Amino acid sequence: MAGKTGKTGRPGKIEKRLAELGITLPSPPAPVANYVPAVRAGKLLFCSGQVSASPGGKAIKGKLGAVVSLELGQEAAKICAINLLAQAKAALGSLDKIKRCVRLGGFINALPSYGPLPQVMNGASDLMVAVLGDAGRHARTTLGVAQLPLDAAVEVEAVFEIR
Repeated sequence: MAGKTGKTGRPGKIEKRLAELGITLPSPPAPVANYVPAVRAGKLLFCSGQVSASPGGKAIKGKLGAVVSLELGQEAAKICAINLLAQAKAALGSLDKIKRCVRLGGFINALPSYGPLPQVMNGASDLMVAVLGDAGRHARTTLGVAQLPLDAAVEVEAVFEIR
């Protein structure tokens, strides 16, 4: 059941917060190569990088500093974060099993001279904090890269601590 958690069949705390923010999690996209979307190791969940494409919806493609604006890049990072939460839910069954977001790694498809990479990545970071509160504050790495799969503008990976 989409949006349901646990034995009560009621939306969990995190799903309720997503609804308050007007966010519906998509069906998690399938891997496009030889990897799995998420791996649980002890109390950590490692989610593979998610690109700036909504399944069946809009995709934000291209280079920051060329065809993609800062604002569109921030939206792309937000889409990546939403896709990460969709993968986490698929792996865990309930987002309420997330204790905190430990780390986000961001890859920005940008011209070599493009400077505001951290501001682009704030789209993902701000979403995690909006959804998880203080538990959404995380360590982070942001890198500019020459190219991403499917010409995505942004790709973000995550590590979550789980209950």
